[in-house]
Amino acid sequence: MKNGTAAPKKRLLKALAGEKPDRPPVWFMRQAGRYLPEYKQVRGVAGSFLNLCYNPELAEEVTLQPIRRFGFDAAILFSDILVVPDALGQEVAFREGEGPVLEPITELGQLGDLDPGAVKERLAPVYETVSRLSSSLPRDVTLIGFAGAPWTVATYMVGGRGSPDQGAAKAWAYRAPDEFQQLIDLLVEATVVHLSAQVEQGAEAIQIFDTWAGSLPDLSFRRFALEPMKAITAKLKARYPDLPVIAFPRGAGPMAETYFRETGVDALSLDTGMQLHWARERLQSLGCVQGNLDPLLLVAGGEEMRRQATYILEELGDGPFVFNLGHGIVPQTPPDHVAELVELVKNWKA
Repeated sequence: MKNGTAAPKKRLLKALAGEKPDRPPVWFMRQAGRYLPEYKQVRGVAGSFLNLCYNPELAEEVTLQPIRRFGFDAAILFSDILVVPDALGQEVAFREGEGPVLEPITELGQLGDLDPGAVKERLAPVYETVSRLSSSLPRDVTLIGFAGAPWTVATYMVGGRGSPDQGAAKAWAYRAPDEFQQLIDLLVEATVVHLSAQVEQGAEAIQIFDTWAGSLPDLSFRRFALEPMKAITAKLKARYPDLPVIAFPRGAGPMAETYFRETGVDALSLDTGMQLHWARERLQSLGCVQGNLDPLLLVAGGEEMRRQATYILEELGDGPFVFNLGHGIVPQTPPDHVAELVELVKNWKA
């Protein structure tokens, strides 16, 4: 990877390779963020969310904060899935109280304004952050790069913001699927550029987030979620054969088995709704699984958090497994609950 040297076999990398380390590795989606007081201080200095993503010194700092505080086995780059549309040339802003707002792309002619060739140059500050982290992280901590999956990113690009039903993107995909496919193909290309640049600067594994995959019916799921992921994985593996790829097709349900079999990913991140016995029998036999504590249990803490976390460990901990949440940490999470959960996982024995 960086400088052509192979990454050491860290605990997370062992699990992603299908091995069983001394204990399940643990990291959390959105482990760097608004629930940490030290993050809020840095966010105030940055001035805006995108400024924070594009400031290598500050982005490095907030990536390191949960590692220092909790001792996670992995650090995931602090960034956002919407830096890709921003780099492509779409207008993207993050507004307080509103979240991301984009200038919607609603017709085929607008795709000509998007330039995948500009992604690497425009996101150079992000890759500098990755490079800095590859040197500053503890030696036993794995550095994870990431991107959004084409379908999920497209829903924001077409809708102009997040939506509960992804209606604008679905309308285009159903009305003119071949047109919509051109946007998906463009995003496949841009995503491969983005992830490759992260690997070149030291990312040891990557995760691809398809937050809205489960909103698609079977045929559309295959075309716009499974096939793009298969294409991205194949392109990345052709360049970096040993690169572990984690996919998070949230809400995929039983379609997750076909997705895992056909995409070529090394690990599947499970959402909170995934039934664990089924996942052990049908998914863990295919490779590493990751998940899947409800983030609101982490907010609640206490005996119920401990009980359900232990259940997950008992169901999945005997095979290749990474302990994580079923979605990202929410802002109201008490940091003390995170510390307690990490210690529970670290002390668990099969």
